Amino acid sequence: MSILGNRVLRREDPKFLTTGGTYVDDLPIEGALWVTYVRSTMAHARLLGIDVSEARQAPGVVDVITGADVDLAPLAPFPFIPQTMAWPWLATETVRFVGEPIVAIVTEDRYQGEDAAELVFVDYEPLPAVIDPVEALQGDVVLFPEAGTNVATGQPAAGATDLFEGCEVVVRRRIVNQRVAPCPLEGRAAAAVWSDDGRLTMWSSSQSAHGTRDELVNRVGLDPETVRVIAPDVGGGFGAKVANYPEDLLVPWIARRVGRPVKWVESRSESMVGLGHGRGQVQDIEIGGTRDGRVLAYRLSVVQNAGAYPRIGSALPMMTRMMVDGVYSIPRVEFASTSVVTNMTPTVAYRGAGRPEATAAIERAIDLFAAEIGMGPADVRRRNFIPKDAFPYTTSVGTVYDSGDYDRALDLVLEAADYEALRKEQEQRRERGDVVQLGIGLCVYVEITAAGTNGEWGAVEVLPDGRIKVRTGVSPHGQGHVTSISMIAAERLGVAVDDVEVVYGDTDEVLKGVGTVASRSIQKGGVAVHRAAGEVLEQAKKVAADLLEANPDDMVFDPVGGRFHVAGTPALAKTWSDLAAAAPGGLTAAVDLEGGGPTFPFGAHVAVVEVDMETGKVWLRRLVAVDDAGRILNPMLAEGQVHGGLAQGVAQALFEEVRHDEDGNPVTTNLADYAFISAAELPSFETIHMETPTPVNELGAKGIGESGTIGATPAVQNAVVDALAHLGVRHVPMPATPQTVWRVIIEASAPATG
Repeated sequence: MSILGNRVLRREDPKFLTTGGTYVDDLPIEGALWVTYVRSTMAHARLLGIDVSEARQAPGVVDVITGADVDLAPLAPFPFIPQTMAWPWLATETVRFVGEPIVAIVTEDRYQGEDAAELVFVDYEPLPAVIDPVEALQGDVVLFPEAGTNVATGQPAAGATDLFEGCEVVVRRRIVNQRVAPCPLEGRAAAAVWSDDGRLTMWSSSQSAHGTRDELVNRVGLDPETVRVIAPDVGGGFGAKVANYPEDLLVPWIARRVGRPVKWVESRSESMVGLGHGRGQVQDIEIGGTRDGRVLAYRLSVVQNAGAYPRIGSALPMMTRMMVDGVYSIPRVEFASTSVVTNMTPTVAYRGAGRPEATAAIERAIDLFAAEIGMGPADVRRRNFIPKDAFPYTTSVGTVYDSGDYDRALDLVLEAADYEALRKEQEQRRERGDVVQLGIGLCVYVEITAAGTNGEWGAVEVLPDGRIKVRTGVSPHGQGHVTSISMIAAERLGVAVDDVEVVYGDTDEVLKGVGTVASRSIQKGGVAVHRAAGEVLEQAKKVAADLLEANPDDMVFDPVGGRFHVAGTPALAKTWSDLAAAAPGGLTAAVDLEGGGPTFPFGAHVAVVEVDMETGKVWLRRLVAVDDAGRILNPMLAEGQVHGGLAQGVAQALFEEVRHDEDGNPVTTNLADYAFISAAELPSFETIHMETPTPVNELGAKGIGESGTIGATPAVQNAVVDALAHLGVRHVPMPATPQTVWRVIIEASAPATG
């Protein structure tokens, strides 16, 4: 019986629950200096002067570095973005967001850097700030005069004038997918040591050690053979730590300049304005169809807020476009996007990275359409699903979905939620005129995982004592990779899970790797390990055949005991330790996985909320979720990912938003002002098991890390709107805070004038 599919306890947990993890800030680096960054206090300004003279004389200061001292080319954006929109290591002429680093101060102790930073005088000449991406399009304020525009990139629409021809009903609505802060509990951190032979060792709180190494090679001009990057325990990433920032990458350069080890760990307030933000789309949706519920046409136009320096955030609409149709078979679909720069923290990938935005748009559009024609939202969805027998299915924009069964997911979630009973309760509350009204929201979603991330590397080695060492290019930051990767190797090789050592996050120990992004770890990293273990198994059969003087074709592998014997004579067998000792070059194999393509997890969520009609307060009472990620290797780990994803999805719908004043000053710079969700705001989630294996890989696995977030946000937002629907309300902006909901109720209740 295979161990795969069983609830195996996390091997990582004893360490985290007892001695604790080892994070960059915990590293005992002898003689390490501290870096403190002086950051811009203005969103947009010219730098007329930077006086660091007093800071240089402050106690413990070893060096003070300005942009003029940095002999590196600015961090250039993607090739399809104007190269004049490059990100300087330290600002020299212009600052473009509050929190942009201007000066680096190097001190003996951390507190000394904070004191010295107060002595730096920056002479600003304020410039008008633009924080609204739609206003940025107009170009009244241009962040990069050399570019002559705020447009970083775009995807034009075909501009079909007849897109909605034949539609009996067309609904249009502008919605905003607001900016959010990733808020990993461990912020960014980096440390660097140069050895006497000129070799660099860097520790980084990163989702990809190899990605960080490659950035150092490309941006700082280092030889890859002289760079070792280690990602130790990482306290959360959520996509924001895929990117490498000037503050991180400058640490090795500073260490080389001062000739001593150097360490940098950002504070929470720094993280809120310096770590990249997520989402940030203004979406114009248009949906049309017939009064019997058939959707015939859909158009989504997006303005993406890329922040001050356009990097991956400017490309997120490409992912939105890939998933624009959602789970629906719509004959005519059109997508257009424009990514613009604003005086805000740069936008990066955040749990879902472009795909949640697509789902939020289409799922709100379906609800708006259903309300307009007076049909139930579940019925409209079912009327337009891609049928189960249509897979593999090619969407209107050319995305090929591997497998799916959206009808069954909806059936399961409606049954588990007792949807009809909820509707009856809602009707009764409305008839009684209760102060607290009930709202039921639906979302049926599909997403893409392992998209655009190429392959992955994995290696398996049998140690002399018969234990197994696995090296993998993916690395964990909370997902439980040590457990899942161990399970894959243990199942293939017939050893105990505890007899598998998993090595990751070290460019000296692991030849290559893409890292943990895009919910790809099992379907890429896991498959690579699975195949490498298979190759080791074949090597072992040949060695066993030699030892037992038999034909390799007659060898039998007993996975229960991890033993090899000739068919028919199980009493005479060889163990892994026997074979490791006998194999001339050892038993080892490495697989550099290529191809395989992405997969398309899907699911259905039902959110149940209560809304106080007098105060606007929203309570999430239930969240019922079906999240189908193909074959589930460890249900416990999958549930953990779903639970975390649901929490973040709910947070965006009800609480979280990065906000700025009209001058571009952030007003959510700590966890007192930014409504970071906690367990106190969440119900016990109700999750339902469903598996639709993918044909894309031999494990049948799809990604699970982002699914919960993608489905939860529109389900909860739709539920809030539904609670107010009897007032004629058709939309409630996110986040649905009491103030926002109260205003919507007041506007809907006001007597009509005119």
